[in-house]
Amino acid sequence: MLFRDFNFNTEDYNRIAIMGSTGAGKTTLLKMMAGLMQPDSGKIFIGDERVLGPDEKLIAGHPLIGYLSQHYELRNNYYVSELLDMANKDAATRIEELSVLCNIRHLLNRRTDALSGGERQRIALARVLLTNPKWLLLDEPYSNLDLIQKRMMMQVIENVGKCLEVSLIMVSHDASDMLSWAEDMIIIEGGNIVQRGKPADLYHKPANMHVAGLLGEYNLCDVALIEQLINTSFTHAPSKKYIIRPEYIFMSKEKKGAAAIVTESYFKGGYVLVSCTLKNHAGSVLVSAPPSQDLNVGEEIYLNASSQYVVQVA
Repeated sequence: MLFRDFNFNTEDYNRIAIMGSTGAGKTTLLKMMAGLMQPDSGKIFIGDERVLGPDEKLIAGHPLIGYLSQHYELRNNYYVSELLDMANKDAATRIEELSVLCNIRHLLNRRTDALSGGERQRIALARVLLTNPKWLLLDEPYSNLDLIQKRMMMQVIENVGKCLEVSLIMVSHDASDMLSWAEDMIIIEGGNIVQRGKPADLYHKPANMHVAGLLGEYNLCDVALIEQLINTSFTHAPSKKYIIRPEYIFMSKEKKGAAAIVTESYFKGGYVLVSCTLKNHAGSVLVSAPPSQDLNVGEEIYLNASSQYVVQVA
């Protein structure tokens, strides 16, 4: 993966999300930042200090950077307490503090080969924190966890950010994990930063369809379809494409707005994603509806939207 002029500045103790599709180079980037992978060219700096790669130093890594792999990487047949003792650089009370923070105190006398994936991940995090990093790099920390273990790990990471003076960088391809967590979001594609900003800004005003698709469901529309939805002329360029999120199209059974027919509905738990075909346009759109709304395939409905939620992307 070729990264070109990839740089960003951030404040201390910030929460940064780096997102990209599968194969975008997220893990490669994180390992190079941690000093665990050697760049073919170029240099990596933290402040004024260059991060050396494994070809340049005997023991790979940087003392101020902690890297948490998505694969846990714990030695088998060790007691948890033994693994933490080997990583500890401070007083014994440090293990006690982190075992509480990472919710693993009850696991200290367990062997590593008798642990669940979520337990192993939290132990691996505690081991990294024992090295007193100033930067903690998290590589897809939820990707191998069930929902219960994932929620627990999310709470642990939240507590780490609040209680320890450490900056957090997390890579993921899952927007549901990142949008509510990050203070700063970076989208990468083809080795470049394609958009950076606050999660809400990227969600509402994506730079292109790639960003829009990474962060959630969207409708790709031409001008004629937009005019149907907003029920007025749209003065933007007719040759361009526009997006609008499903939650910004409002559905009603009253005869006001663009007439449409329900073609499919997908239950998503907290909402229903409804696919509709417009009567006066060849296009179809996705609309979010509450799960309590009674809709049937083939039913006629009416759609309305506001131009303020329409974003030009191409």
